[in-house]
Amino acid sequence: MLKVSISIIICNLIALKNVSSFTSSMKTVRRSALSMTTDIDDSSVEESIFSEEVVTIETELNKMSISMPFMERPAVLTGALAGDVGFDPLGFAKTEEDLMNYREAEVKHARLAMLAAAGWPLSEVLDKKIAYLFGLDPLLDSSDRVPSLLNGGLGKVSPIYWIGCFAVAAAIDVFGIMRKNAASEVTYIPGDLGFDPLGVYPKDESGQKRMQTAEIKNGRLAMIAIFAFAIQEAVTKIGVVNETPLFFFPLGETLKNYANSGYVS
Repeated sequence: MLKVSISIIICNLIALKNVSSFTSSMKTVRRSALSMTTDIDDSSVEESIFSEEVVTIETELNKMSISMPFMERPAVLTGALAGDVGFDPLGFAKTEEDLMNYREAEVKHARLAMLAAAGWPLSEVLDKKIAYLFGLDPLLDSSDRVPSLLNGGLGKVSPIYWIGCFAVAAAIDVFGIMRKNAASEVTYIPGDLGFDPLGVYPKDESGQKRMQTAEIKNGRLAMIAIFAFAIQEAVTKIGVVNETPLFFFPLGETLKNYANSGYVS
């Protein structure tokens, strides 16, 4: 009986020792966990501070115009529109409504300029040939220049042609206004007429933004080009195609005309 009591006492002492060691180990684990939590909190605080610094730096950088880095970006030019590089040095766009109206006008002029930039040299190349084919008088002058405000010759164009042009332009403009009124301010894109017969307009948002940017960039270039055509022909008195024949006539014919004014065959 005494042996049994002694063995029970020894077992209890061993158990108490294990419990105390387990308790101390738990305290150690808790301390470790507490220190880990503190480390994690410190790192998250550091990360949040770093992210705030990055946002602050980006905000400061975005205050400046991309096109004119020495000037502040106008407040309404947020970069949401395709081709928006913060260019408005004269401050025309005061409000969001002004910006949408100016973009609508820009897109219309850009599309018209792209048609004109292609039609101007083509008319100088093909006008006489088409006129002779139908027994009509060419509209080009003696220097092969197209009729324009600076070149003159607009009086030779039939009034029926001008009436037709104004009628088509008015119909397209009315259709665009009706489409704009039917759409919401959030979903409407300036200049969107829903015209995509070949189905090349992307379905995803990034692809649409890329297509819109390409259109407005080419349109801006075309507006500059058509202005340059008019000034060049008014100053040099030579047609655009004759000024740069390599772009519009066969290479052999151009080289022949260049060599001794065409006397070398």
